[in-house]
Amino acid sequence: MIIAVLSGFFFAIIALLSGKPIRKNMGWIPALLPLTLFIYFFSLLPALASGPLRFKYEWVPSMGVNADMKLDGLSMLFCLLITGIGTGVFLYASYYLKGHQYLNRFFCYLSIFMAAMLGMVLADNLVLLFVFWELTSISSFFLIGFNNEEKISRRNALMALTITGAGGFLLMAGCILIGSASGTYSINSLLASAGNLQQHTLYGWMLLFIFAGAFTKSAQFPFHFWLPGAMVAPTPVSAYLHSATMVKAGIYLLARFTPILGHTAPWNITLMIVGGITMLYSAFHSLQRTDLKEILAYSTIAALGILVFLLGVGTDAALLAAAAFILVHALYKAALFMVAGILDHETGTRHVGLLRGLGKVMWPVATAGLLAALSSAGVPLTYGFIGKDLIYEATLHAPSFAVLLTAVAVLTNIFVLYAGFQAGIRPFAGELPQQYRQLHLPGWRLWIPPLVLALLGVVFGLLPSLTDEALIRQVYTSIGGQGTLPPLKIWHGFNTVLLLSGITLVAGCLLYFLYAPSAAFRPLTDKWQHFSPEAITIKCSRAFLKFSNWYTNLFHSGYLRAYVSIIIIFITCLLGLKLVLDVKVYFDIKTNISGIRLYDAVVFAIILAAIWKSVSTSSRINAVASLSVVGYCICLLFVIYSAPDLAMTQFTIDTLTVVLFVLVLFRLPPFLKINDRKVILRDAVLAALFGAVISIIALEAMNEPTTKEISRFYAENAYVMAKGKNVVNVMLVDFRGFDTLVEITVLTIAALGVYSLMKLRVNSTTKE
Repeated sequence: MIIAVLSGFFFAIIALLSGKPIRKNMGWIPALLPLTLFIYFFSLLPALASGPLRFKYEWVPSMGVNADMKLDGLSMLFCLLITGIGTGVFLYASYYLKGHQYLNRFFCYLSIFMAAMLGMVLADNLVLLFVFWELTSISSFFLIGFNNEEKISRRNALMALTITGAGGFLLMAGCILIGSASGTYSINSLLASAGNLQQHTLYGWMLLFIFAGAFTKSAQFPFHFWLPGAMVAPTPVSAYLHSATMVKAGIYLLARFTPILGHTAPWNITLMIVGGITMLYSAFHSLQRTDLKEILAYSTIAALGILVFLLGVGTDAALLAAAAFILVHALYKAALFMVAGILDHETGTRHVGLLRGLGKVMWPVATAGLLAALSSAGVPLTYGFIGKDLIYEATLHAPSFAVLLTAVAVLTNIFVLYAGFQAGIRPFAGELPQQYRQLHLPGWRLWIPPLVLALLGVVFGLLPSLTDEALIRQVYTSIGGQGTLPPLKIWHGFNTVLLLSGITLVAGCLLYFLYAPSAAFRPLTDKWQHFSPEAITIKCSRAFLKFSNWYTNLFHSGYLRAYVSIIIIFITCLLGLKLVLDVKVYFDIKTNISGIRLYDAVVFAIILAAIWKSVSTSSRINAVASLSVVGYCICLLFVIYSAPDLAMTQFTIDTLTVVLFVLVLFRLPPFLKINDRKVILRDAVLAALFGAVISIIALEAMNEPTTKEISRFYAENAYVMAKGKNVVNVMLVDFRGFDTLVEITVLTIAALGVYSLMKLRVNSTTKE
């Protein structure tokens, strides 16, 4: 399993480094990776009947963070979707973006995303799950913003990253909270002790953080608006990320945590409300869209809302419906996205009002669109029909509000049917316009993937047993299903569920034939656009940018003295506050003065005189010389108080500093003394306050009880462990060797920067 995940990252590196071959004519070769992975995971399907498959690797065992992976029914379903639909998308993209100058970069991003998704659904550790979760957000950012020369692509990619990234941050908090409360980060261990966390005092916070991660990732209201904006991505990205993989990551998270945190009133009520609002709101909005990808985007949000809604209902029937609908939706939605991409690729438009009669020139594409649309509508003999029946079965037998939940589900499915017909049937029906008569069927790599996916929707509808026991029941068990439910069948006789399906079909078809998107309806929704979550988010973002600009102008003036002053003021205020709140200074003047010797007083007097000279002189050389006197006097104090090594180091540094100062000052323009008394007074007050605070802190430190444990450890082990007799040297190069290494590295980088600046030769004609 770990090799399957890592292979995606390896392929990404290869794709990035071999740019020209991929751009020229790699054809279907990139699709071999997901195809191989699909075959591998499919071969493991029979083994799931004996229980989940596991891979264990100790990563940071002391913290309970391990690279453990588990393949059960839920992760198997997602692995098959990720690799199976991924195969079609890789094949589709190789033709759709053929000749693109950054095609190799595209496959690099796509491979990283595929590997991250596989790692996320296979992760059996909360920390590992979060790492891969964030990788999906980052890689999807690059995919959504692939056409980065367009401003709208950059903006919408950043919006998607902001929303999902914020949710990921809260998810991290939730994972840490769950790990701390349970004492383990192992998902398998959490499943084994399912039910314990519901009684924890922090259970509400756990739900909040997990919901935040899931809702932002799966575009639930009010975080749904980033998904339609993400449609600026190339169509292969939309077909992959926004139908079967990325947007279902939140669904996976909720499904995985259903046995751990679910089956409580807060869990069920929150998911039913959020899912219900999302599915109805988004399905209604799909009625008013004329862009094919926008229609599919809103119907995707509605489908995600249905899944959240079902997990909220939480009964065995609802869990089975959710398990089946994940597969149902992935098959028809990926196919519809690919069909929309073909239409855009061949005609140059995605406006549904301008596309007619194209079935006459590209019948395989029309077949794929028709079958996918029928499955999305839940027409009998399709897999969508079974999925829709399972949804109605779940809502009709919900423990509470069954009538209301069923009404919401029926209304949503009517709107989803309309959206599916708009995207999959309308562009191919009717008379072919004159401007499209020269069109022809595109290459097979473009229409085979959607046709295969759409056909699978029919095959699984006719033979639901192919997926029932082998896959769907495994998913059902993985997400907490316990009861024995009837097998998936195309026909259960005449009942209420069948009646609701008939009502959905009739009402949806009437809506399709009688209603057309019109600008007249736009004011009804545009009227409230200023109060929409998207508008509020954009306003908050602009306000934050204005604040950042103000903050930058205030604190980043470009003058070093201003930066130093700000740092000193902050430290002075921070330390001063500490002293005011908890002062422990005690200084016995009589006792301490009596210990001062004559040579101490002489050295201190010289230091004070040199400091005064350095701040009062108008000569740079005199100021540097005075500072060097201060440094050498401090060296002398180190010698007096038995610190010769420190004195030698300080002496060397002071000498080099003086030499460098002199070399630099020699090339500077003449010194201009500005007699601004306000500036002088300000600097004097600031320096005096800072010096006073540091002095008081030093006096307070003298009164703190000292411990000899650390110094004793170094003294006792310097020779035994490091074979060194000089304790200070051993501390620097052995016990604190990494500190010293980092300091040397920083100095080296700074030296390289200075060297580069000194070697830089700017042409006199060059303009800034």
